[in-house]
Amino acid sequence: MSDPVRKKISVRDLNLEAKRVFLRADLNVPLEQGRVSDDTRIRATLPTLRMVLEKGGRAILASHLGRPKGKPDPAWSLAPVAERLRTLLGEEVRFVRDCAGDTAREATEELRPGEALLLENLRFHPGEEKNDPEFARSLAHLADAYVNDAFGSAHRAHASVSAICGHFPVAAAGLLMEKEIYYLGELLGSPPRPYLAILGGAKVSDKVDLVRNLLSRVDAILIGGAMAYTFLAARGISVGNSRVETDKVPLAGEILERAESAGVAIYLPSDHRVAVSLEASGEEETTEGASIPSGRVGLDIGPLTAAAFTEIVGPAGTVLWNGPLGLFERPPFDRGSRRVAEAVAASNALSVAGGGDTAAALARFGLSERFTHVSTGGGASLEFLSGLELPGIAALTDWS
Repeated sequence: MSDPVRKKISVRDLNLEAKRVFLRADLNVPLEQGRVSDDTRIRATLPTLRMVLEKGGRAILASHLGRPKGKPDPAWSLAPVAERLRTLLGEEVRFVRDCAGDTAREATEELRPGEALLLENLRFHPGEEKNDPEFARSLAHLADAYVNDAFGSAHRAHASVSAICGHFPVAAAGLLMEKEIYYLGELLGSPPRPYLAILGGAKVSDKVDLVRNLLSRVDAILIGGAMAYTFLAARGISVGNSRVETDKVPLAGEILERAESAGVAIYLPSDHRVAVSLEASGEEETTEGASIPSGRVGLDIGPLTAAAFTEIVGPAGTVLWNGPLGLFERPPFDRGSRRVAEAVAASNALSVAGGGDTAAALARFGLSERFTHVSTGGGASLEFLSGLELPGIAALTDWS
């Protein structure tokens, strides 16, 4: 077990009999017409919720949803989440239209052991995002124990994940938080070799710290997605009208030089699937090499690149994937990501996927269950793997 998770006290270790348990969850899910359209994050916290209830605890679930800007907004109410939670849990889940103050406190005091309550959106109060001590104190007054299962919010120094922890003798990790720290922690330790990183997505700037941290750990980095065009430009290769972070081309060149010095192989696309534009993406073409003609925009890695990446992935001992390799939401530009994902799933590697778009792509391909771990935290997993300290993890209680 990795050092970070071994140091943290877990919900498994707590005596919760009859205690009111403030369970910070990540229920920030998409809504469509007032209903939950993707309940992945709700399902992910069910094991911890069930453990709290089975231990005789009185579960007080808390989460943010969207960006209501510190004031109540019916469009961002957690009421639809409560409805979906009831269905998934198979038990009644009460809902209260506030998350602090007398109304919330009275609702929590009425809970009986084995019952659950969901508070209204934490971000309806400005104190949440400001990590306000007084707001944190008002949240803490609702409970006798604290458990954080919201890894997706662990990189935010907000009241419900940071300041609140000082009001409890123990701030414990939930089962999902524990799992996230374990598998992501493995990638920062000594995982099986060869250790590969597959990086995609739109921007080099989003992954600078990650790449720098990986250069001392991995054996090779496979780069796709729009960020590949910035790296190709750094090598002097024409990329047509493809998206390039012009101001980051020197940085990409620096990364390529550092990788060479560190003995880390970086693989860039050797061909591409392109179109005249996103609007004309139905007229797909495949380039004959790494360069992209003028008047064309790259939207996916090409078949030769996919085949090469697949061959490299085959014998891997560990694979980290962060960012899709093309416009996976729009066929046929999902082919590259799909083919490489299938290769990772078929390998014997410790396979960890991080980032919201990566998780969405794997879910779309029906491959999520075939990866060792798919992180629920986009920004949090990126910062964790970049070697940064996450406030929500730092605030949890260490084993002495």
